[in-house]
Amino acid sequence: MVSKTDDIPASVPNCNPVDLADEAGDGAQNSKETSKTRLKDSCGCGHSADTAMVNGDGAHERTEEAESKQDGNSETDGGEESNEQEVIVIQDTGFTVKIQAPGTEPFDLQVSPQEMVQEIHQVLMDREDTCHRTCFSLQLDGNVLDNFAELKSIEGLQEGSLLKVVEEPYTVREARIHVRHIRDLLKSLDPSDAYNGVDCNSLSFLSIFTDGDLGDSGKRKKKGNELEQIDCTPPEHILPGSKDRPLVPLQPHNKDWKPMQCLKVLTMSGWNPPPGNRKMHGDLMYLYMVTVEERHVSITASTRGFYLNQSTTYTFNPKPSNPSFLSHSLVELLSQISPAFKKNFTALQKKRVQRHPFERIATPFQVYSWTAPQVDHAMDCVRAEDAYTSRLGYEEHIPGQTRDWNEELQTTRELPRKNLPERLLRERAIFKVHSDFAAAATRGAMAVIDGNVMAINPGEETRMQMFIWNNIFFSLGFDVRDHYRELGGDAAAHAAPTNDLNGVRAYGAVDVEGLYTLGTVVVDYRGYRVTAQSIIPGILEREQEQSVIYGSIDFGKTVVSHSKYLELLEKTSRPLKVQSHNVLNEKNETVELCSSVECKGIIGNDGRHYILDLLRTFPPDLNFLPVDGEELPPESRRQGFPRQHRHRLACLRQELIEAFVEHRYLLFMKMAALQLMQQKANKDAKNDVPAITETAETPSESNADTTQTQTTASDSPSATEVSRDSTSQTENNTYAASQAATDGEENDSKPATNGHLEPAVTQNGECKSPLEGKELEESIPGLAQAKELAETLVAEDGSCIDPKSREVVLNACKAVGSISNTSFDIRFNPDIFSPGVRFPDDSADDVQKQKQLLKDAAFFLVSCQIPSLVKDCLDHSALPMDGATLTESLHQRGINVRYLGTVLEFVDKTPAKAQLEHFYRIGISELITRCAKHIFKTYLQGVELSALSAAVSHFLNCFLSSFPDSVAHLPPDELVSRRKSRKRRNRVPGGGDNTAWASLTPNELWKNIASEAKSYYHFTIECESVDQVVEKYGLQKTTLLREISVKTGIQILIKEYNFDSRHKPAFTEEDILNIFPVVKHVNPKASDAFHFFQSGQAKVQQGFLKEGCELINEALNLFNNVYGAMHVEICACLRLLARLNYIMGDHPEALSNQQKAVLMSERVLGIEHPNTIQEYMHLSLYCFANGQLSTALKLLYRARYLMLLVSGENHPEMALLDSNIGLVLHGVMEYDLSLRFLENALTINTKYHGSRSLKVALSRHLVARVYESKAEFRSALQHEKEGYTIYKNQMGEAHEKTRESSEYLKYLTQQAVALQRTMNEIYKNGSNASITPLKFTAPSMASILEQLNIINGIIFIPLSQKDLENLKAEVQRRQQLQELGKSEEPTEDRPLELEDRIPID
Repeated sequence: MVSKTDDIPASVPNCNPVDLADEAGDGAQNSKETSKTRLKDSCGCGHSADTAMVNGDGAHERTEEAESKQDGNSETDGGEESNEQEVIVIQDTGFTVKIQAPGTEPFDLQVSPQEMVQEIHQVLMDREDTCHRTCFSLQLDGNVLDNFAELKSIEGLQEGSLLKVVEEPYTVREARIHVRHIRDLLKSLDPSDAYNGVDCNSLSFLSIFTDGDLGDSGKRKKKGNELEQIDCTPPEHILPGSKDRPLVPLQPHNKDWKPMQCLKVLTMSGWNPPPGNRKMHGDLMYLYMVTVEERHVSITASTRGFYLNQSTTYTFNPKPSNPSFLSHSLVELLSQISPAFKKNFTALQKKRVQRHPFERIATPFQVYSWTAPQVDHAMDCVRAEDAYTSRLGYEEHIPGQTRDWNEELQTTRELPRKNLPERLLRERAIFKVHSDFAAAATRGAMAVIDGNVMAINPGEETRMQMFIWNNIFFSLGFDVRDHYRELGGDAAAHAAPTNDLNGVRAYGAVDVEGLYTLGTVVVDYRGYRVTAQSIIPGILEREQEQSVIYGSIDFGKTVVSHSKYLELLEKTSRPLKVQSHNVLNEKNETVELCSSVECKGIIGNDGRHYILDLLRTFPPDLNFLPVDGEELPPESRRQGFPRQHRHRLACLRQELIEAFVEHRYLLFMKMAALQLMQQKANKDAKNDVPAITETAETPSESNADTTQTQTTASDSPSATEVSRDSTSQTENNTYAASQAATDGEENDSKPATNGHLEPAVTQNGECKSPLEGKELEESIPGLAQAKELAETLVAEDGSCIDPKSREVVLNACKAVGSISNTSFDIRFNPDIFSPGVRFPDDSADDVQKQKQLLKDAAFFLVSCQIPSLVKDCLDHSALPMDGATLTESLHQRGINVRYLGTVLEFVDKTPAKAQLEHFYRIGISELITRCAKHIFKTYLQGVELSALSAAVSHFLNCFLSSFPDSVAHLPPDELVSRRKSRKRRNRVPGGGDNTAWASLTPNELWKNIASEAKSYYHFTIECESVDQVVEKYGLQKTTLLREISVKTGIQILIKEYNFDSRHKPAFTEEDILNIFPVVKHVNPKASDAFHFFQSGQAKVQQGFLKEGCELINEALNLFNNVYGAMHVEICACLRLLARLNYIMGDHPEALSNQQKAVLMSERVLGIEHPNTIQEYMHLSLYCFANGQLSTALKLLYRARYLMLLVSGENHPEMALLDSNIGLVLHGVMEYDLSLRFLENALTINTKYHGSRSLKVALSRHLVARVYESKAEFRSALQHEKEGYTIYKNQMGEAHEKTRESSEYLKYLTQQAVALQRTMNEIYKNGSNASITPLKFTAPSMASILEQLNIINGIIFIPLSQKDLENLKAEVQRRQQLQELGKSEEPTEDRPLELEDRIPID
């Protein structure tokens, strides 16, 4: 989720973004030298800055990536130094060439030496004046250039060279490509591909609100002296308090967009393919067209080009007609025979080229829209041909054959990666193949479920069938041959593919050379789960028993191992925290493994070592795995763990393992440090710190009682901390202690929840310990040195240290459960508690330790991570807006969604529950829609294809409509003939003849939802109908509709639905337009670009904006290099760049970058994704700063509309949005409207931040300013007084905010008195009163902008040179501190937050 501290580019004390014209940082001269060195050190800090994510988007997936890089192959870190230079060199040198195409003037083209000749081809095919050419070569001095050559390798190509475009003869393939390209040009403005979710098209509506490009449009034009008035009144449904949530505005229509028809029909002729004698005349294929003027023509594509022939619909006459209009391009031919084509095609291309490229470029993965208008279905030969040929990602350079996906996926992994250019090439290849594979797998999975693919075992019943299509293997998510019987049957078979995918993702991220995983995509479509995998060469020819040389095919009864696999897996052991261990096989022999037993190793015919079935890569989650004879700690038992789950495959997330190990590392450091101090103290025979001495000396025998008393007694946080560390060996004590630590007096059942979750267990973000930074030094003198010592101990292998110190480390290792006795190293054995796995007797001790570690990790999730999530929501550093962002914030902290019920109960018991209302509401709606999704899945499996739309609309009626007796309309059979079709034995998976679905009633569905919530999430919903739920939890039906549609892939007609009518159902079958697949796949990362991005963020956070900006620009280049133009991470990069441009005063540049970020977010994440809403808000700020007021307002209104649709009005983010709208309206002197928004913001801020918070003070000040402009001084005074009181209480009299407020109060009082005088004068003397004119000031744009910056967390502070020096020194001091307190987040302790965000609530 885009966190609130999101891109506040400051999280280092007093270094609010500094507006330093050119003296950024150390007055960087722009010489190459400085930038090189700077890149170097930036990279140095970049690695430690793993955790300092400025922007939220999936921050965590990336962080892990970076960390595993560090763990795994230090090779990249080493290589880092050398490649910084290359980067800079690469990007600098572009040059210009001249292009001469037939029939056009020569023009200049900017190219870079890395480009291939092919990329110039692409540019020409996109340019307005050359777009109709596809079959040509580029020639330099008469030599044809090779398409796949890089420009730098071409002799004689330099600045100013002239490249000639030469028309080449066609082949059948080239003719097809040409027809396809012309069709694409004709369809270029048609949004139907985006609605239908094909060819990676997706929607974007930004240009409708900005009237095209964000150039000078939208600036207020001066008429004489008067500013022309802007119409600022928003539509009724956007105003605060409106209950109406219309759907139609979600996809606004562009008023001046009229579809331009160039041709009526363009299709393949029925005379294809040409007969032999015509082939020998050069005929390639025949086309049939109908022009707008109703002229029917038949066209021959020949090697020389296109011409009219004399065929008609019923007679074949291939001779050229007279005149034949032979042209090299279809466009030239059609322009000669159809004037309407010529006119419209030219206009269409003009329009196409005006659109922002980001509106047209394909996205890397398909994005589906859950709403669409009714689109006319037009005739389209290319689409028709595609539907029935197995064309996959229509690869122009791989003519005709299907692709060997496995070979492609593995070869790209094997590419060299020694230096930066090599790594870029490799990552780009990996990313490209992955996105193609995901598209192919999705298409194949749909074909399988729709019954278009023959099974490889057609004799078996449908659920057991397996399929191969286009070199991809497909299997259905059912428990075939009772494989998962022990583990939970179909439920386990449904969960296994996603677990397996997570395993593939994890091993892929570690990226060990020589170890291969399969391409894996999991597709949910029409109620079925399909797993698509690339095929290991040779696996289909042999039995599984022969092929598996590592692991087990029967869950641990027979187990084999292999030395090569052990060697490869050993390399993944540390980054993935997997411990190598011994198990017994069926002959009771010991076998060594370094993964779970299910993980199978197979050597393919290509000699590569593959691992598959990675469903148990991560250790089991004991909170959802009851094991006989194992007890969880009392604290967990009180919360009802362990709970029964549908299957026994519940495992912990990788993020949780990382957080847990991090947490243990801090404990380890502290214990070692404290014991070292202890020894020192004993030496000096001065026992300064009694509390510590006691605990440190009794690490093992102290029992629960003493710990508790001691904790309560000692108030030093360090003692608390240690009392809980030292006992962490014996199970029960750990929990008792941590609880005592949590809160001595209030020893109740949940970890400290007094208002703001108090110390110890739940201290902060990722459960780091309370002793951070300065506080840490004050609490224990000399701890820093001790830490250093501890680090050196940990670093070396325990030799050459005096025995005393070794003993210290040994104790600390034991206490935190490290597997090594000389250094900190925590790993998990994934086979513990697997049914069927037996361990040899000699490892009983290890197994016991591992069991304890698993219990600790499961307890850590409940006692630390959940409270920390809730705390982050309380202080608004996590701000979920919808189901997806909620899930993301759970996942970032390693909390599985099955804990949703637990999280909601925890929120329910939190004293500050009122401030978490938004979180609770989103959680409930997520829980309900997920339960509905589970039910919908099985519901759909019983529906035959012809009844699909009726069944889906019936389900939605039962789920959302208030109509009490929703009766399903069995679709009247469109085909009258009623003959019963003979039962086919082998029906497609969705071929059930039954109409059981039609008997579902709303009442029954809601009962099922409630029981699903109870059994799956262990949460009680006491509601029997949708209306009760909406009433009780404050949900919105449109939001529920969006959530369920997005989760299940339903696409509905965009129109206004009447959910609340009690007389007729809301949906009919005509409203269901489509059902899309929901696809899960691996997202390969651009690691180098990511390191640059992080280094850039770190620099920005330290206040070095110029350097930060350079690094982020560099990252953007590298991201583009790997991902192409469209990607979520590029979006984050652009957002941060725009923010930096803005802070450094370059508003137009900020506008341009932010416009790209908005377009990209709409295209890649979806038009109403919470991230898109954020991007709209940023863009409106930059528009306002650029003087485009009406555009700024339109964008804010759009953001508010989306926000209402996605989560409703009751959300802390709405306060920020409304403050923005109110301020802009104030600026255009719409005072009454402005007040509505500002007062709403005040209400929301008061609710979520408490009435005494600084946010509320600021809100009150904004409201007071509007009242002042309206000359209602009494109200203004009242609000400003409230604000003043808050400032005085929170900041003290002397603080500048308090002083500003008191000045403003004085000014208001004077104005009020003056007004009163004038009024009295009028009353007294009537009409001849002498009135001194009052000053009513319209707000200045500058003052409005200043307030906008403040509420959006941007502050400019003019700094003197001296301040700068101090700032630098401070930053360096902090960094040293951080080095000591390793892995403290740089964002952790910020004394000076951005003004309005000082968290003193």
